[in-house]
Amino acid sequence: MENKGFRCGFVSIIGRSNVGKSTLMNRIVGMKIAITSPRVQTTRKRIRTVFTNEDGQVIFVDTPGVHRAKTKLGQYMDRAALESLEGVDVCLWVVEPKVKLTEDDREIADLLSKTAKKTIIVINKCDTVKKEELLPVTDAFSKLAPFEAIIPVSAINGDGVDILTREIIKNLPEGPALYDEDTVTDETVRSLSAEIIREKALKNLKEEVPHGIAVEIVSMKEEESITRIEADIICEKASHKPIIIGKGGGMLKRIGSQARYDIEKMLETHVALKLFVKVRDSWRDNENLMKSYGYDSGDL
Repeated sequence: MENKGFRCGFVSIIGRSNVGKSTLMNRIVGMKIAITSPRVQTTRKRIRTVFTNEDGQVIFVDTPGVHRAKTKLGQYMDRAALESLEGVDVCLWVVEPKVKLTEDDREIADLLSKTAKKTIIVINKCDTVKKEELLPVTDAFSKLAPFEAIIPVSAINGDGVDILTREIIKNLPEGPALYDEDTVTDETVRSLSAEIIREKALKNLKEEVPHGIAVEIVSMKEEESITRIEADIICEKASHKPIIIGKGGGMLKRIGSQARYDIEKMLETHVALKLFVKVRDSWRDNENLMKSYGYDSGDL
């Protein structure tokens, strides 16, 4: 039974690319839901995850990083980021500990001011700077607009995350939980499996390949003691296919081995994973292909 004063609400996580939004959400929830990579634009879709404790339930919406779109996929990602602000109770704006603010920072601050959403600034990667260096960063962001709080954290090692979680729940409206307490995501197993495979591709492939990659689960069959998965890794150029496959199939085997390990942990069963590589020219500018790979471009 929920305590009197139990709070529940929706929280959007926004920020520029590669500031650690997915890592932060994974840290709070306590398990890996969104994929992470040192490459920018790792997250392409909004991913809903749920954190519940005795004080409240937080329904997170992770988003793609805000950037300047060059393709239809990029436009979709920007729209997904902005639409995530609709209907949420609190916005987490994740930034890095840098004093020099960019034009993007000012545009995001202006957007948040116009939406009138409760906003908490999260200064991530605080483990990369000295404590005294955080004060001017906090001061710089505090002058942009009124915020509920500015909290330094390290999503990598967990510093400050408990403080952040309490601050989030404090700013949610009172109300009953919307999900069972053991729910952590409303993503499907197929979708999560595809994202795991894409993450391993991002981590292993050369710079010119990852942005043009999508993953499509062709089949997933659950048997008594094993789950059999066949998936296509989609690339945009014929020249990328041999890079993904690698000499003697070595790269594809490496991606598959790493992905299988994580999928097995998620499903808690043995997994037989078969990967294939297919070329779909300029799929990121093809609305039908985008939809088939899980990116619903709507009216783009």
